[in-house]
Amino acid sequence: MTIIETLAAYAAKPGPLADSGEVIHHAKRAVVDWYAALIPGAVAMPATLLETALAEDLDRGGARLALGRAATVRTAALINGTAAHTVEVDDIYKHAIYHPGAPTIAAALAAGHAGNISGMDFLRAVIVGYEVSTRIGTAMGRSHYKYWHNTGTVGTFGAAAAATAILKLDAGRAAHALATCATFAAGLQQAFRMDSMSKPLHSGRAAEGGVLAALMAQAGVTGSLDVIDGEAGLGRAMSDGPDWAAAVATLGRQYNITQMTFKNHACCGHTFAAIDGARALQRQHGFSADDIASVRVATYRPALEVAGNPDPRTAAEARFSLPYVVSNALIHGSVRLAAFTPERLADAAVRSLMARIELQVDPDIDAAFPGKRAARVTVHTRDGGVFEHLQPNRKGDPEEPLSDDDLNDKFIELVGPVLGADAAAALLQRLWRLESAASLP
Repeated sequence: MTIIETLAAYAAKPGPLADSGEVIHHAKRAVVDWYAALIPGAVAMPATLLETALAEDLDRGGARLALGRAATVRTAALINGTAAHTVEVDDIYKHAIYHPGAPTIAAALAAGHAGNISGMDFLRAVIVGYEVSTRIGTAMGRSHYKYWHNTGTVGTFGAAAAATAILKLDAGRAAHALATCATFAAGLQQAFRMDSMSKPLHSGRAAEGGVLAALMAQAGVTGSLDVIDGEAGLGRAMSDGPDWAAAVATLGRQYNITQMTFKNHACCGHTFAAIDGARALQRQHGFSADDIASVRVATYRPALEVAGNPDPRTAAEARFSLPYVVSNALIHGSVRLAAFTPERLADAAVRSLMARIELQVDPDIDAAFPGKRAARVTVHTRDGGVFEHLQPNRKGDPEEPLSDDDLNDKFIELVGPVLGADAAAALLQRLWRLESAASLP
């Protein structure tokens, strides 16, 4: 069997462990976190601009956008998948360097609305999408991440696998869906190395491409079943020697959805260990930003390549600037959505501290990436103090997880301003009861 056929067989029949209480609970955590990212992203660009650009596909169709507007399945997947990745608070599977929720759940919801499925069937589809795609992403590895944006590439498989589960495709048709979506997979890192709206669009296109591949497979469209592991396939073209046997060795027995990172800051996940380390030093030693002579952040190389912007001028750039987010954390105590307002971008105190921050690659920390996301933060104070802290994980990683209560607080903080406090609380309660729901929110 090709790797696609192995993954498709799982997608068609994921087995009894997928219905276990632990796995279902973690799927609900992922969905709660996804909605926390979706709703604020739905009222921001580029999602609002997509509604204008794709007006002919709106106010009709069986799917819905985040705030209830009718849409065709493909357009709902595209816009919701984009919205869920816009404000940079969506989940991470660190071993795959990948945000599974944004494309996977967007595709599952669009197909699920159109099919009028139950909450439990929806959760099963989300699980399938996470398990298939995280294994592909892990196998593609760090070499893939050098040029490609995994949420755009790997996310297409998450979306396709989830959609095949919603559509209840057999293993043969599920395989053709995965084969077709493999040749749709795209998303270049260079697209977000400067100010642009491309990064969230990668997630939206992955959601749309996955849904489209599943719908085409349902209609009988076929794909090349060796398109991942063949001589000119995805593995050779976009990575450096993926071990496909290892990728599927635990499929159906170990559930990656139980090992997610849920974001505690509203910015690029590569910055989190540095933020957490800087705040840990500040809490321990009590210095203020004015007391700081210099800060050194030593971390893994991709963090500097992706989030090393020394002089961000827009919110999009600021979310990928270690100096900016660390300065905000030390001055304002957190890095939430307020950190990216025009007023904060122009904050003289933030800009002053940024100029005193130095970035370095730590060889040992770099060697442990992507399985470990650490940072070593050293603060020199004006009175001669030198304080150092190794932050081995990020708050929100499986090693230091956000609790259900933490997720609830995050949800209310992000969703409440858009829907209102009562509506946000009602939606949150509904999401936690999805396994017994006859229909989707």
